Amino acid sequence: MPVRMKRALAMALLVGSAWASRAPAQEAYGLPLTGEAAEAFLKTADVIRKKGIGTGITHPDQYTLSDGTRTVRAVWKTIDEFKRGVTTLEGGGVIVDFADSYKHEIASYELDKVLGTGLVPPTVERTFGRTSGSLQLWVEGAMTEADRKQKKLAPADPRAWNEQMYKVRLLHQLTDNTDYRNIRNVLSDPSFRIYAVDFSRGFTIYTDLRAEKELSHFSRATLEALKALDRATLDAKLGRWLTGPQIEGLLRRRDKILALAASLVQERGEAAVLYD
Repeated sequence: MPVRMKRALAMALLVGSAWASRAPAQEAYGLPLTGEAAEAFLKTADVIRKKGIGTGITHPDQYTLSDGTRTVRAVWKTIDEFKRGVTTLEGGGVIVDFADSYKHEIASYELDKVLGTGLVPPTVERTFGRTSGSLQLWVEGAMTEADRKQKKLAPADPRAWNEQMYKVRLLHQLTDNTDYRNIRNVLSDPSFRIYAVDFSRGFTIYTDLRAEKELSHFSRATLEALKALDRATLDAKLGRWLTGPQIEGLLRRRDKILALAASLVQERGEAAVLYD
């Protein structure tokens, strides 16, 4: 086993106890299901238990789901608000035509799949009774970035950690997530894999990047995926949950991210800006 992998494994074992109490004993940490299997489970499994999460301004609930064989937890969110005109944000600043919607959680997952960034847990739309919302797979054994910093837990592989964080920042700017400063919306498991959650306040109609300085390094694969995005693809993949102006805003921000990446490469060189 390479030295780098041995060090990463040793660090994960060392800090694993800090996460362990957060996950059910019967489940390993991270995502118990992925891809189509996760989506199918979320769409069909029965709800056997509900409880409030107790955090988050959108007041989500934690649902425990079972298909008779497997029991898995998920986040249920039903908020779907729109305020015309000017709204003052809690963290400062204002926004016109403020929207906070569960639909954006599903759109962020679908966009994450298109880009191949692998950050957003599987999320589907589901209806219980007369109420529709987003159902997102719970990340077992994870802690927030705020908690990680408070506990002073250092990633075993700083380079791999940073490369994941660059993708989180890109996704926040691409979706214009107005809650991007909230580091409680960034999760990590004991292996230091990162997950991005809570995009309900993203996907505005603004075309400018909210915080251009957040973007300094770019994955080559992600840039290629961004270049391949077009209106037809986004309409097909995200059109069920986003309006036309929201999709147009996303494409305009995409253009500015690509232009910024090209400018930084010209200024600093590929080796200082891009990574595989």
